[in-house]
Amino acid sequence: MEIFQYFPAVFESYNLLVLVLGVTGGLILGATPGISPTLAVALLIPFTFTMGATPGLILLGAVYSGAVTGGAIAAILINVPGAPANIATLFDGHKMALKGNAMEGLHYALLASGVGGLVGVAVLIYLAPVLSNLALLFGPSELFWVAILGVTVMGSVGSDSLVKGLLSGAIGMSIACIGYSETTGVERYVFTPVLASGVNLVGALIGLFAIPEVINLLNASLHRHGSATMYPLNPRRIMASVRQLLVHWRTLSIGSVIGVFIGVIPGAGGQVAGLVSYDQCRKFSRFRSNYGNGEPDGVIASEAANNATVGPALAPLLTLGIPGSPTAAVLLGGLLINGLFPGPDLFSTHADVTWTFMASLFIAQILMVVIGLYLARVTRAVARVPKRFMAVAVLILAVYGTYSIRNSFDDVIVMVGLGVLVYFTAKVGITAGAMVLGLILGPIAEINWDQGRLIGQATDGVMPYFFTGTLNMIIIALCVFSVLFSVGTAVVDQRRKRNPEPAVRDKAASHP
Repeated sequence: MEIFQYFPAVFESYNLLVLVLGVTGGLILGATPGISPTLAVALLIPFTFTMGATPGLILLGAVYSGAVTGGAIAAILINVPGAPANIATLFDGHKMALKGNAMEGLHYALLASGVGGLVGVAVLIYLAPVLSNLALLFGPSELFWVAILGVTVMGSVGSDSLVKGLLSGAIGMSIACIGYSETTGVERYVFTPVLASGVNLVGALIGLFAIPEVINLLNASLHRHGSATMYPLNPRRIMASVRQLLVHWRTLSIGSVIGVFIGVIPGAGGQVAGLVSYDQCRKFSRFRSNYGNGEPDGVIASEAANNATVGPALAPLLTLGIPGSPTAAVLLGGLLINGLFPGPDLFSTHADVTWTFMASLFIAQILMVVIGLYLARVTRAVARVPKRFMAVAVLILAVYGTYSIRNSFDDVIVMVGLGVLVYFTAKVGITAGAMVLGLILGPIAEINWDQGRLIGQATDGVMPYFFTGTLNMIIIALCVFSVLFSVGTAVVDQRRKRNPEPAVRDKAASHP
């Protein structure tokens, strides 16, 4: 393979320094609520102006990889996902922390991220032309059905009731409609000027998870006179986590494959991959009842998938100029700034830059695990912070992260309002997990439906456009299967609750 001759260039002193600093900075930025991978890469583009093309792209790629993983640190430690891609991680990751297994959860997250990232970059290196052609097959109709496939997941994400899960998702999709339609410009649900600019996804994400956590921490602090620490912390050897990760090879494989597939689809991103992977692994697990209660598979499935999207999302970008994710779109700007234009010339005329960049992405996944495991030692400090201090720290991060996105105090008001809303709705089973999924998938489904409808009206009709074609029919069949499977598993779970004999993972096997 041609790429092997470019690996030595990655280890040149300047390139290696840039790579290490980029991965470290990405992990730290990703762990900061409100700093998504897209924003992290965008913030560092100005620093590449004075660099050469190769180190500039190495920096952006390293930050991209590190930021996707860094979000898991905040998700596990403080129950606030650093980025949308880490939503599914907190469902079980923070529950592990509350049980004293925060270090174990971080080990699983970082190791699974590394494996998923390596798989994704390997696929990028070997199959870039094939993946770029696959991306071209997804038009508005296919992307609409992909969003609907994600909608079918809502009933089983973050809720023990199918109906309540679907209702949570519907509320999230309704919230996503607030503001002005991107397609028609029609005003919707704008009953106050605060909502005129709509609901920002990252701000909503912070509010839905951070504000309830702040309220819970303050309640616990008041009842325990503020002296209690966040949670107990059990020691964990890294080799024990490595051995256990091998036990969970099936979940690791499913997550990586789902991440690769969804990474190619333009606009889907790591958040969809993580949630779909979490749902599919849960559906086919013998320990479904453990999910949401600190199940290691939940962390592994999410983190393997969202990191596996990094490589495939860059394949259509490098070969066709079609970004596979919002962060890849920002990276396109980094390419153009350096006078590099996607296409065949990128792999011939500028082969040294392109292949060195791809080789650096591969090395970045390994560095990400090593540096991340070192940074995970801060767990001891976080775990011992009194609850009242942690509540204030989370609130400050939430306000700062939300305001910095669009420099709008309206976003902060919306963030707090959504957080208070979900704090009370969670008491009746209307949870944030499915609500966030609705917020993500609602706009994707709406925009592609509107675009597809216009195309259909100009061709053979709307119904034939959406209900014909091999790829459409395959995705529709998956949607139907997902709905039927969700209903079936919900019925089985109800029967188990009436006659409980839950499958409990052997503790000796799970926590050696």
